[in-house]
Amino acid sequence: MKRVGLLITGLSLSIVWSANVLADSCDSATSQAGLNECYSNEYQKQDDLLNQTYKQAMKLATDTQTMQLKAAQNAWIAFRDADCAFLTSGADGASVAPMVHAQCMADKTRERTELLKSTLHCEEGDISCVFHPH
Repeated sequence: MKRVGLLITGLSLSIVWSANVLADSCDSATSQAGLNECYSNEYQKQDDLLNQTYKQAMKLATDTQTMQLKAAQNAWIAFRDADCAFLTSGADGASVAPMVHAQCMADKTRERTELLKSTLHCEEGDISCVFHPH
């Protein structure tokens, strides 16, 4: 994974945005529209992975945990959407705005997936484990 720093300047717009980029994933894009599409595709990929992990967690959940996980996931989605809207608001109106927003959404979605994955497998005797072996 490499870090890419973007400096966006405009009338009174000046932001520095640091984005994680998988090596070579968007390097072949030759235009801002191409970059926007590539980052949007990365977000979709991360969203698909999150949905798969969420479904695995739901299969392991008790009835009470199912309700809790649904509530937590809905709250997390609202938080992610609002947080990315705020964090990327400096790029509003710029041609890079879709890319910057998609990268924020992908990063937060990847983090949520990793968190949910961490609940799927516990070491024996771990009393803080969310899903205990049946």
